Amino acid sequence: QVQLVESGGGLVQPGGSLKLSCAASGSIFRINTMAWYRQAPGKERDLVATITSDSMTQYAGSVAGRFTISRDNAKNTVYLQMNSLKPEDTAVYYCRVYYTSTSVWGQGTQVTVSS
Repeated sequence: QVQLVESGGGLVQPGGSLKLSCAASGSIFRINTMAWYRQAPGKERDLVATITSDSMTQYAGSVAGRFTISRDNAKNTVYLQMNSLKPEDTAVYYCRVYYTSTSVWGQGTQVTVSS
């Protein structure tokens, strides 16, 4: 069983920055792709960014150029550096980790962008 623990959310002013972390622990044989999703109130959960096991990255158009996904394989941790934050980035952010033939979700961390 794999567990994910997220951290780093909070309240930030427009134009500010936050860095989210998601650490995996448990019976991990091999982690493949790691990803961040977000869900705003009343909306569906959307993909924000992905990073493969060889560090190939992809981003949603709404965050490209502002957000950076990265990973530390030695720590089984994925990060999301968020810069130039906008009010529309307000959401609960979830990490998702793919390993063997399945995936697991984090518990979510709230990010609020407001003045």
